[in-house]
Amino acid sequence: MPANPARQTTEVLSNTDFDHRDLDWYIDRGVQILVFLGGISAIVFILGIFIFITKEGLGFILEDFSFREFLFSPTWRPTSELKETYGILALVAGTASVTGLAMLVAIPFSLGTAIFIAEFVDGKTREYLKVTVELLAAIPSVVWGFIGLSIMNPLIIDVFDVPVGLNVLNAGIILGLMAAPIMTSIAEDALKAVPDRYREAAEAMGATHWQVIYKVVLPAAKNGLLGAVLLGVGRGFGETMAVLMATGHSINIPTSVFDSVRALTATIAAELGETAVGSPHYQALFTIGVFLFVITFCINLTADLIVRGIRKE
Repeated sequence: MPANPARQTTEVLSNTDFDHRDLDWYIDRGVQILVFLGGISAIVFILGIFIFITKEGLGFILEDFSFREFLFSPTWRPTSELKETYGILALVAGTASVTGLAMLVAIPFSLGTAIFIAEFVDGKTREYLKVTVELLAAIPSVVWGFIGLSIMNPLIIDVFDVPVGLNVLNAGIILGLMAAPIMTSIAEDALKAVPDRYREAAEAMGATHWQVIYKVVLPAAKNGLLGAVLLGVGRGFGETMAVLMATGHSINIPTSVFDSVRALTATIAAELGETAVGSPHYQALFTIGVFLFVITFCINLTADLIVRGIRKE
C-alpha cells in the first residue's frame, strides 16, 4: 500500500522544527556561557593583578617593611649607601595635592558642561558637543604631559613669577582637563536618564528652568553624578605619564601650589625599569602598587556605600 504523502510531509516538518529548536537551545546556552565568562573575567583579572603585585612585594612586606616608616616618613631613599629609607608620606602628599586640585578644576567644568549639553541644547548641537567631549577624552596622556611641559611650564613662570613651572598647579590643571571629558560624558548620561515627567511636573508647578535643574534634575541624578566624580578621583590617583612630566618629580611635601612634587604612580614608572628584579627597592615599588590598589578599593567601597545610603533615602 503506498505511503501517505501528507503524513510524510508532516513528519519531515516536525523533524525540521525539532532540529531548529534544538539548535536554538544550543545557541542560547552558548551565548549565556559567553556572557557569564565575560562578566566573571573582570573579577578574575582584578584578582590576578592583586595576586601578582602582592607576590612581587611580599618579600619586602615580610622582611624590610616598617609600617611607621613606610606611611609616616617623608624620606624616600631606596638607593642610599648609608641607610635605605622607604617612606612614602611625601609621595602620598604629592598625589593627594595634585588630585585634589585637579578635582577643583574638573568638577565645576565637567558638571557645568554636562548640564549645558543635557538641559540647554538640542538636536545636532548636542551631538556635536558630545562628540567633541568624547574626542577630548581620547587624547593620550603623554600629549597632555607635553602640554604641561612645553606650554603650561613657561606660562606659569611668566604669570606667577616663580622659578619653576613644573609644580602642583601645572599638574592639577592638566590632570583636571584630562579627567573632565569622561566625567562630563558620564554626568550628561546621568542627567538625561532623569525622566521627563519630573521636569514637566516641576514646570507645571511654576518652577523656572534653573529651579527645575537645581531642585529636581540634580537631586534625581545624584547617584550618576557621584559616580562621575569618583571616576575622576580614580583617574587622578592612577594617572602616570602626564603627572610625571608636569609635577617636577621632586620628593617634597607641598606647602603651596607652586611646589614641585612626586606622585606614587610616577615613582613606580620612573624607578621600576632601573631596579634589580627581586631587590628590596624592586619589592618596595610593588608594595606601593599594593597601597594604590587598596586606596582605589576604599574609594570604590565608599562610593558604593554612599550610593546605597542615597538610594535608601
